[in-house]
Amino acid sequence: MKYHQKYIAAAVQAAPVFLDRERTIAKACALVEEAASKGAKLVVFPEVFVPGYPYWVWLDTPLKGGPWFRRMHEQSVDLQGPHLTPLCETAAKHAVNVVIGINERNPRNLGAIFNTNVVIADSGKIVGVHRKLVPTWAEKLIWTPGDGSSIRIVDTSVGPLGTLACGENTNTLARFSLLAMGELIHTSNYPAFPFTKNFDMPRGIQTRAGAHSLEGKVFNVVSCSTLNAEIIDAVADTPEKRSMMGGTPNACSGIFGPDGMPVSDLLIDVEGIVYGEIDFGRCMEAKQLHDIIGHYNRFDVFELKVNRKKLPSIQIVEEATESANLFRAEQDDPSIRASLNGEL
Repeated sequence: MKYHQKYIAAAVQAAPVFLDRERTIAKACALVEEAASKGAKLVVFPEVFVPGYPYWVWLDTPLKGGPWFRRMHEQSVDLQGPHLTPLCETAAKHAVNVVIGINERNPRNLGAIFNTNVVIADSGKIVGVHRKLVPTWAEKLIWTPGDGSSIRIVDTSVGPLGTLACGENTNTLARFSLLAMGELIHTSNYPAFPFTKNFDMPRGIQTRAGAHSLEGKVFNVVSCSTLNAEIIDAVADTPEKRSMMGGTPNACSGIFGPDGMPVSDLLIDVEGIVYGEIDFGRCMEAKQLHDIIGHYNRFDVFELKVNRKKLPSIQIVEEATESANLFRAEQDDPSIRASLNGEL
């Protein structure tokens, strides 16, 4: 690891092609190519960018959301299949690391969708998979919770990278866990969220991102999606619902340095890509002052335990061998299995 490494990171703020997996992935490929042409070595995409955020859970009853859930499942990503192959090939072609949020479906369970962040190395290989631990509020109607097995740092060519989705970035223990594992580059991703009449979403994102950067003395690349007429027209079929979808501001993307301040422009609500320089030398200088995973902590006073045990849906003990076999869908894919087992 080059501790004085410098490179350009890019945060994408864009809307998906709503509930269209292939077209959204094609859009992501084009955005990676655009960022690579500006010299970016890391490109970060919004939460569940593929194929989009389930806005209907905030607008309709659970019963009315059934057809939407089916459509979401049909357009979600199977990590054992070829869905992300075009994006992996684009990352390899341009030697770019990519972090992208997806709706991940379990091919063995028609009722399970995970809110997942996927880390793609500049080789085009999937090297990290993190499933959101706790879906927020109404999101519990859509997403199955992840487990602690994906609270890990991914060693990449752009440094030790950790990722959390949306509200996870308010979880102090989750953030500290990544810092204590050696994180220097953090990625935070969000959806455009208009249902915040008493909350300034862009300001909240900036507060969370800046706090993590300042506390850990790390860089934080923040990517948020945007709303467009296509999405609003799809989910808002009454004037009342359209009014609920019209809350602004609702999106913010940017890159924050180890002093908690932006090192890029900040995008509010509009589509675009922002760029910032990552310089790990700045992390080292800042940690001399406050290093909460080193000299500026008291591990004899505070103790954190992280359970990274995978939670299987079934455990079978064979009568003949009395050995336990754990069955999970991802175990068929060597790259994902290795990632979750910490072998990568």
